[in-house]
Amino acid sequence: MRVSGEQLHGLIKNKLVAAGLKDEQAEETAHHLVYADLCGIHSHGAVRVEYYAERINKGGINVEPELNFEATGPSTAIFHGDNTQGHYAANEALEPAIQMAKESGVAVVGVSKVGHTGTLSYYVRKIAEANLIGISMCQSDPMVVPYGGAERYYGTNPIAFGLPSAGEDPLIFDMATTVQAWGKILDARSKGKLIPDTWAVDKDGAPTTDPNEVNGLLPIAGPKGYGLMMMVDILSGVLLGLPFGKDVSSMYHNLHEGRNLGQIYILIDPERFVGLKPFQESITRTMKELNAIKPAAGFDHVQYPGQGSHERYLKNLEEGVDIPESIIRYFESDVIHYDRYEGLDAFAKSSD
Repeated sequence: MRVSGEQLHGLIKNKLVAAGLKDEQAEETAHHLVYADLCGIHSHGAVRVEYYAERINKGGINVEPELNFEATGPSTAIFHGDNTQGHYAANEALEPAIQMAKESGVAVVGVSKVGHTGTLSYYVRKIAEANLIGISMCQSDPMVVPYGGAERYYGTNPIAFGLPSAGEDPLIFDMATTVQAWGKILDARSKGKLIPDTWAVDKDGAPTTDPNEVNGLLPIAGPKGYGLMMMVDILSGVLLGLPFGKDVSSMYHNLHEGRNLGQIYILIDPERFVGLKPFQESITRTMKELNAIKPAAGFDHVQYPGQGSHERYLKNLEEGVDIPESIIRYFESDVIHYDRYEGLDAFAKSSD
């Protein structure tokens, strides 16, 4: 069904409030999820609401958190999220982090003990709109078979990069360190679609195209992606004194308690280096030069990283976004959740 961003926001917010989330927390979470759907990142949008509602309703999200931005130095801090809704906590950490970067030139801020925080491009876009360079990384469930291994250890452990340009649009790059994010497979499962055989493996370690048979994701570029996901886990987990590696909490294991996840922001003020205006002009030049490159056979044109996502955002913002009818009907119903996520394995399948 095609709905406007405004309609979708209202439906999501109402369901989250009905589940027990406070109005301010639900408002921000809905903003984030609508942004994801408008960008075409449906894996991190409306499809997640029922899971969030179940966790909130069962007490696995602290709806009355004591949030605290603890400066540990002139350029370092920890934002204590108290296991509240991850999207809300990660967004609340942005304002003091941006202020610290403006004052010191650089800020490294860990967001500690939160739930799932969604798509990282949402946050680095806000950093870039504040005329700062933004990098963010976060932990994820152990879902990935490491290079050369047959057991899961790391998560999809995404990395995002945001840069201010001289134009209206910043340059935004957001990627999982797996060939594909788990959310994309979840989205394919919800739509009854197959996946490429390069994304994941089944219980025997063999490539699979069935999203229902996925038992392990694959790192990008073999050992290189494996190394990147290790880096993310260390910076967003080990550095903050949080569970790491195979001890990172599962999304579905116990919906009655907080997940204690970590996320990190690295903010840099380009004014302290080449200067803001020259930096912005160079970023805009980069974007234009990439677009001007001669396309290879089979391609109409070359895009800079994140361009397709931004174009989808603008188009869907104007025309509305397609959301599966089953999800809209759930939003419109009186059902809080269907009690179907708790106890599932990392791939949302029964562990029996």
